[in-house]
Amino acid sequence: MTQLQNVSIIKKANIYFDGKVTSRTVLFPDGTKKTLGIMLPGEYEFSTDLKEEMDILAGKLDYKLTGQDWKTIEGSGVFYVPANETFQLKVHTTTDYCCSYLNE
Repeated sequence: MTQLQNVSIIKKANIYFDGKVTSRTVLFPDGTKKTLGIMLPGEYEFSTDLKEEMDILAGKLDYKLTGQDWKTIEGSGVFYVPANETFQLKVHTTTDYCCSYLNE
């Protein structure tokens, strides 16, 4: 999906790590939500409440899920983070992403 339709966007940005990671929240009529954002080069750790689908649209990063080895995405790719987990990122180039929050 390259275009999101029939959505509401929360204007206030989500800003993390001194502005190196930012996103905007997109709300869908069915109650689901996504965030669209940019990550600048750096190392980050995030925690989840819900299962997340991290759709990397452009950039290069390494990611590490709990109990797994580091994996790399260059260009585009998708990875999933279980609910109530922590994951690590090493972002090498400015990275464009879309995070979907999954109720599974």
